[in-house]
Amino acid sequence: MKSSKKEKNNQLSGIKEIARRANVSIATVDRVIHDRTGIAKSTKEKILKIIKELNYQPNIHARRLALARQFRIATLIPLRSKETSFWEGPLKGIETASAEISQYGVVVEKFFYDQNSISSFQQQSQALLKTRPDGLLFAPSFMEESVLFAQKCQKLRIPYVLMDSDLPVEGSLAYIGPNQQASGNLSAHLISYLIGKDQSILIVNISKELDDQHHLLKKEEGFRNYFRTHRWDNQILKININKTDTRSIEKGLATMFKEHPNIGVVFVTNSRVSNVAGFVEQLDRKVILIGYDFVNENIEYIEKGVIDFLICQKPLEQAYKGVMAIYQHLAISSPVEKVTFMPIDIITRENYRFYNY
Repeated sequence: MKSSKKEKNNQLSGIKEIARRANVSIATVDRVIHDRTGIAKSTKEKILKIIKELNYQPNIHARRLALARQFRIATLIPLRSKETSFWEGPLKGIETASAEISQYGVVVEKFFYDQNSISSFQQQSQALLKTRPDGLLFAPSFMEESVLFAQKCQKLRIPYVLMDSDLPVEGSLAYIGPNQQASGNLSAHLISYLIGKDQSILIVNISKELDDQHHLLKKEEGFRNYFRTHRWDNQILKININKTDTRSIEKGLATMFKEHPNIGVVFVTNSRVSNVAGFVEQLDRKVILIGYDFVNENIEYIEKGVIDFLICQKPLEQAYKGVMAIYQHLAISSPVEKVTFMPIDIITRENYRFYNY
């Protein structure tokens, strides 16, 4: 029995030392040891070189013994809806991470809420807390309710990682996701090359609970800040649409285009840009359209050239890294990077076929 305990401690210290020397996470070392995909060639070569230098011999049985107790990780993200398939990506990331760490006795339990319903979020967050998970991956949507939930997690000493959108509250283990203001700033920079002097820009926010969708407002803030900083004189208009069905969206857009016939660019702050694309496609003139996320409904309009740019920030990878960060914290007590901003990718009709999110 003593030899087994010594063996598993050696295995853990060996992997931790490899991770330290390579300046990567424990999970990354583990993926290289088990020859899993998704690791950059240079990183893999670096880790293998260190393994050789240390003469490290992985023992799968010892790794399984490393967790003396079973850990439970909960995830709380929005449901996939008819309006957007965005959350399919994070769900795949969660499932990929879950499959990898299940062999070490880690159970991942998934909770889902309706992104258009505060009450749904409250119900699901309460149900989650009753299960008292050891750790949590959490995608916040509603500001006030999300902050309250995060504070409850702190009181219960449940470490949590935020993905997709950050919160103005201390206490999270990590944030893994986009820099919302930077992505809005980038969108404005793209538009600055394309807009005419006398054209107006229309910002479109689509959400039933817009006041609580702070990530949309952060994008808008970054967008406006670019034009303010660079002293552009183009008129910036805005429409907030709180009914997310196609008919209501098109009705609101029709009113704006009738009142402002010189609109030359439309910036949609979330993945519902396909709903706007259907309207733009019917116009008798070209309007530059930019929005967010590599989802099926948007790709259709990218192919047609109706959507000119999609800003994408790897939602699958966000969720995968989030679950792995909690695992790393719980199982091996390894330090976790406090903030990980995802790269900001620009997708067009010319490169979308080669994009792997």
